[in-house]
Amino acid sequence: MAKMYDITIIGGGPAGMFAAFYCGLHELNAQLIESLPQLGGQVNALYPEKQIWDVAGLPGVTGHDLIEHLQKQLAVAPIDQFTGETVEDVVKEADGTFTIRSAGRVSHSRAIVIALGNGAFKPRKLALEGADDIEGQQLHYFVTHRNDFAGKRVAVLGGGNSAIDIALMLEPVAEKVSLIHRRDQFRGMEHSVSLLKESSVDLVTPFLPKKLQVEDDQSVTLSLKKMRSDEMTQLNVDRLVVNYGFTSNNAALEQWSLDLAAERNLIKVDSTMQTNIEGVYAIGDGVTYPGKTALIATAFGEAPTAITALAKQLYPTKRMAMHSSSMRVRAATN
Repeated sequence: MAKMYDITIIGGGPAGMFAAFYCGLHELNAQLIESLPQLGGQVNALYPEKQIWDVAGLPGVTGHDLIEHLQKQLAVAPIDQFTGETVEDVVKEADGTFTIRSAGRVSHSRAIVIALGNGAFKPRKLALEGADDIEGQQLHYFVTHRNDFAGKRVAVLGGGNSAIDIALMLEPVAEKVSLIHRRDQFRGMEHSVSLLKESSVDLVTPFLPKKLQVEDDQSVTLSLKKMRSDEMTQLNVDRLVVNYGFTSNNAALEQWSLDLAAERNLIKVDSTMQTNIEGVYAIGDGVTYPGKTALIATAFGEAPTAITALAKQLYPTKRMAMHSSSMRVRAATN
């Protein structure tokens, strides 16, 4: 018989990760499903080196460090985790349980917590022949650990805040960093652009990549065309990091077999984070209620609210510790 989870959390960003931690503390049988290859959501994928100021007790923490802290928390009270898995449908069965369908896997749960934020998102791919063949090898859309690029010649493609952040993040460890952008002007914040111009990053503008070729030594040669010109140049590097932005939406929710009440494309919830469907809760940037403030700090408050309410609902006779200091934590976080 297929395993029945108490709670399934859909979305592995900060809100989903904190909710998963609280499931572990309450010793609930739970699973966390994330569509990206790693946990952390947009914070980890888009803003790994950006400072975040709305998390209590961690002033100016970077996105990457915040996710690392959350992963350490998860290790204290672990639950089942599935990454690289997009939920295609959620069906409420006649007995009140839920069937969760994703590519290659079907699971079952007594309750659902939606923590999708602004929705599932995917990187805009490099539209060059052969790019897909080297993805995850010489070509990357995410920088999870900058030391993976230590001593390498790296070309970053893009001109927004995230591309600038990546270039500046890699500069201290890479042999050389080149930032390729189709315009002379960058779309980043003025302070970030100033830091970029003061750095050793080679600014290759205004150029657009037209062709790539993998050499015998596994390096990559990019053929670049200057905008509004016939001028061509080449750049040989060890790694490519493409940051052309991401597509993001909650369209998948519309395909699920759940009729969720919404307002301005946000899921409506009550004071316990329950939606209009019994057993389905939602937290994070993708929800709305009177007085809602879209901050990470707010989501961190919504997560224990939802999980505690669900724990009481699922196990009404079980005594639940309301404070983490009263819970049985078995591992150190350092």
